[in-house]
Amino acid sequence: MTFATKLLSAAAGLGALLAVPHAFAAGINWGSVPGKDVVLFYPGQASWEFALTVADMSGAKDFREGKDCSTCHIGEEKDMGPQIVTGQPRTFKTGVKPSIEPTPIPGKPGSIPATVKVANDGTNLYVHLEFNEGAQPDAKQDPAYATKVTVMFDNGKVPEANRGGCFAACHDDSAGMASAGGATRTMYLPKTRAKMTRQGGGDTLSPDLAALKASGYQLEFWQAALNPGQPAKASTEIVFDKREVSSPNIVTAEATHTGSTWSVTISRPLNEAAPYSTIAAGATYHIAIAIHAGHTAHRFHYVSYERSLVLNSGNADLVAVKQ
Repeated sequence: MTFATKLLSAAAGLGALLAVPHAFAAGINWGSVPGKDVVLFYPGQASWEFALTVADMSGAKDFREGKDCSTCHIGEEKDMGPQIVTGQPRTFKTGVKPSIEPTPIPGKPGSIPATVKVANDGTNLYVHLEFNEGAQPDAKQDPAYATKVTVMFDNGKVPEANRGGCFAACHDDSAGMASAGGATRTMYLPKTRAKMTRQGGGDTLSPDLAALKASGYQLEFWQAALNPGQPAKASTEIVFDKREVSSPNIVTAEATHTGSTWSVTISRPLNEAAPYSTIAAGATYHIAIAIHAGHTAHRFHYVSYERSLVLNSGNADLVAVKQ
């Protein structure tokens, strides 16, 4: 190899490094970071409106009176998911409730246990998940990706997400939901609609949309799309009056796959300009996690309840220690 060729090769390598959005997790010692066990469950057609309706959801009265989803339901996910995923009526201490899955996927597991770790290096936030997705039937809904991991980030300014995680963005009239009627609405936040009913908010937007946006009322949607043996594909979206791809993409992802077990790390800079939020020590945030497994799409996923998040130290479910 000539000197000129070596120089060109080195320049190409440097260019590739500079093209990476930000440094990744090589410097994080995950073995020293405490993990949090999080069970993701299959929710069927459960929606924000469902959670508020006493006739449909056993804890709706408590939720209306101020209890968060996580207060009552963390610890029950392993029981709820298998009941919902079969499409059969659901049994509670208070009685039997109707099915909320009209089109079950035969053989699909009802829940996925995961270990979640978070850390930061002073520049980036890292969310690390390890999970075994089990024996997943091929739903053939998303032929491009076998698995997708999503972190929904609440900057603390979406009270519905503080209390209900990603259910705040899931409505009865969204695509594939009970009241959709063939509509293709994406995720949206309740206050962006002029009026909310049991069937959702429809397409009539709030007259206060600009003020809501300016106040920071939005969720960030960080996703890693995965296929075994291939690099993870990362994307960033914003959920406000709809879910849409945001630019620039600020998320990086890496993943490894062994058997049916995934190890996935999603990273995002702490300091970002609008439309993104700055993540700073001293503030409390919330995240919720979703996993699409078995080539599923849209609502056919597993979800977690909301977990609080802080940087460095503090009282929260997840503490992103500095490494």
